[in-house]
Amino acid sequence: MNDLTPGATGGCRTAPVLKQRGQREVFCGLTGIIWLHRKMQDAFFLVVGSRTCAHLLQSAAGVMIFAEPRFGTAILEEQDLAGMKDAHTELDREVARLLARRPDIRQLFLVGSCPSEVIKIDLARAAERLSQVHAPHVRVLNYSGSGIETTFTEGEDACLASMVPVLKDTAARELLLVGALPDVVEDQMLSLLGQMGIDNIRLLPARRIDDTTAVGPNTVFALTQPFLGETHAALERRGARHIAAPFPFGEEGTTLWLQAIATKFGVSADTFASVTDAPRARARKAILQASEGLRGKSVFFFPDSQLEIPLARFLTRECGMTAIEVGSPYIHDALHGPDLDLLPAGPQISEGQDVDLQLDRARAARPDLTVCSLGLANPLEAEGLTTKWAIELVFTPVHFYEQAGDLAGLFSRPVRRKSLLKLEAAE
Repeated sequence: MNDLTPGATGGCRTAPVLKQRGQREVFCGLTGIIWLHRKMQDAFFLVVGSRTCAHLLQSAAGVMIFAEPRFGTAILEEQDLAGMKDAHTELDREVARLLARRPDIRQLFLVGSCPSEVIKIDLARAAERLSQVHAPHVRVLNYSGSGIETTFTEGEDACLASMVPVLKDTAARELLLVGALPDVVEDQMLSLLGQMGIDNIRLLPARRIDDTTAVGPNTVFALTQPFLGETHAALERRGARHIAAPFPFGEEGTTLWLQAIATKFGVSADTFASVTDAPRARARKAILQASEGLRGKSVFFFPDSQLEIPLARFLTRECGMTAIEVGSPYIHDALHGPDLDLLPAGPQISEGQDVDLQLDRARAARPDLTVCSLGLANPLEAEGLTTKWAIELVFTPVHFYEQAGDLAGLFSRPVRRKSLLKLEAAE
């Protein structure tokens, strides 16, 4: 069994952080709509943007033309961009048409894009105005999905943070679990906590607005995703208290995440063990099988999703890899600190990016596996480096015990593929 004591391996929490600001490889924050619209079943995401925004969402979601997804784009035409039309009047009309056609919508998000922010459309004012018009049946909120200054997972963070100020007040002692997870993974999480006797649980986001989520000074919350810094701050402003823990990736991370919650709610050690022993054993076995080709190999993380630090902890402590560099777009000590405590000392920890300088470091290190964005993967493959698309780690169920082997497999498959190609070339 791994040593679950924070800092048992020296840790990287106090390691020097290389901070660079230059050209970056980023993906659009609108991407978060792809998983959020599936999660929130009575919500609709209306992007105020260009035809490029519409094409991005359509292609990323893989939605056929006759489908009725819970997202769309209010397209800014040339006259809107030139200021020849009142964008607010146009938006009001489109929203009214949408809500008349889709009475199932209870929560409408106006999502800002690069074009709408460049011409400075005040979507906060629009959301406030439209909420008054369409209340109480529809709640209208807004957030920015622009990719100008953000990384793509911040779309979810901005969305959830926009919901926090309008959550109802509660004085009850409750656990709030924060972060969008696939339904099957969420059910596993709730089942584990329920078996421990923890059932006073709220979710953000909830599957439906009717599943009222409330917050107050007796609320404690745990994050399931490491990119929710703004949501974390918004909840603390409402008086809720954060349960700090490593993120639930792999057997170790899942156990420590559950353990932190169990301790907060007074769950006995015997109860905790009776609930977790069997799934822990299954997870360890699955990881051992899936990570066979990873042991002794090196890994280099380019910054992309903010999952890099907990994933590096998983690969080094549970899969036997050595991390050369672990880059993250942002490092938030309250969120990433517990994983940094466990990450074995040695790798360069970097925040932000100057992509040319980081490419030079990766080429010099020649890692066995490079985790990077889509834009970098093909060029690096052409140079002989084995890569893993970072975005796949966001779109694939990877949290908690039952997905631990799948998570290891996402990293081992490209390494195994490279080995097979070498064998074929040798023959």
